[in-house]
Amino acid sequence: MSEFKLLINGELVPGALSMDVINPATEEVLASCPRADKNQLDQAVAAAKAAFPAWSATPIAERKKALLAIADVIEANAGDLARLLTQEQGKPIGDATMEVYGTAAFFRYFTSLDLPVKVIENSESRRVEAHRRPLGVIGAIVPWNFPLILMSFKLPPALLAGNTVVLKPAPTTPLTSLKLGELVRDILPAGVLNIITDANDLGAALTAHPDVRKISFTGSTATGAKVMAGAAGLLKRVTLELGGNDAGIVLDDVNPKETAPKLFASAFQNSGQVCIAMKRLYVHESIYDEMCDELAGIAEAAIVGDGLTQGTQYGPLQNKMQFDKVKELIEDSRQHGKVIAGGDTLDQPGFFIRPTIVRDITDGTRLVDEEQFGPVLPVIKFSTNDDAVARANASPYGLGGSVWSSSPERAYEIATKLESGTIWINKHADLAPNIPFGGSKLSGLGTELGEDGLNEFTQLKVINVAL
Repeated sequence: MSEFKLLINGELVPGALSMDVINPATEEVLASCPRADKNQLDQAVAAAKAAFPAWSATPIAERKKALLAIADVIEANAGDLARLLTQEQGKPIGDATMEVYGTAAFFRYFTSLDLPVKVIENSESRRVEAHRRPLGVIGAIVPWNFPLILMSFKLPPALLAGNTVVLKPAPTTPLTSLKLGELVRDILPAGVLNIITDANDLGAALTAHPDVRKISFTGSTATGAKVMAGAAGLLKRVTLELGGNDAGIVLDDVNPKETAPKLFASAFQNSGQVCIAMKRLYVHESIYDEMCDELAGIAEAAIVGDGLTQGTQYGPLQNKMQFDKVKELIEDSRQHGKVIAGGDTLDQPGFFIRPTIVRDITDGTRLVDEEQFGPVLPVIKFSTNDDAVARANASPYGLGGSVWSSSPERAYEIATKLESGTIWINKHADLAPNIPFGGSKLSGLGTELGEDGLNEFTQLKVINVAL
């Protein structure tokens, strides 16, 4: 394992402190990782602030060239990055490889966008223009479930818009971010990108830092509320992509055998550690028993193991805290429903839980009402479509949701009634860099991806000229 360094002002530097990174498939120490202290955080912010005037004045065409060069470097090192991602995060190597290439694709996508001056009015009396200007230093905070792809929701649009960045990965998955810093340090001018790590102890200081103009955060709703509070003192911009408890609604005209594999994939990708995973499934009573049986059969056949092992479909939970939480939710669900597949851990080291299906459970239980963020799916029976919609909307979360039917028209009617940032029909968790993404209610604030996501890293500046 190579030595890892922080990236501050264009230099690879050791941390003032250190911490161990654990491989969740073995529970063994994967690497010793540098850990920044408050002084190094301040240095990173100062470097970003100093680099901002020149970077923001750099023509957008040159900034695009830098993003394309980063994409090239990511692709050239895809094998090493994917292996490192699997070792620190746990996901199967095939999934990790797709994440790496997806990250490069997101960088490339943002180079297709521009920030042109828009003429709002050009009349005899006045000319009004809308300009998009960079904000300044951006604090980007990334979670542990998709360390690279979720970074690419933030870093490319922030840099394209002319901002400079301090990136803070999650403490349990810092290595791919640090490796990326090593790979791109010569592509960007010193200070434009800085990467620091912590043990969950620098987030508040980064959020409240007087020289940081915006925080882009992906993570839990509880932490998102703290970020918003920390940013409030200076009224700095925030984009918050937070927790979800996505509902899937399966209508009575669905073929369970054909649809169950798609539903299963929607719930169990990355062992359920996806903000927009299907986390509760409402199935019409007429097909409920058959659908439960189909889902249980898929779960029982699932191959769980080390992500580096050939044929593994589902890796471990990423960390012990999440592992213990999901085990607790499964045990609680036994009091309120029936576990018909999975529900157990593997008899070996690692934070492994087999894909779990729970039936005969309903709203008001922890597994249905809370975000499990793990490989367990409650399947809930409903009688009328209006009842399913009401129960889906009763959640305080509103990130995503889906409706499944052999009639897209029927599904569309229900989709219009659901209270979430994104509703899919006959699919779930379909994201693309050109499609805006954001949550409602407790699931977040602001938008990522697409032109809307780029604009979130800018200040609207109106120039109004008398003619």
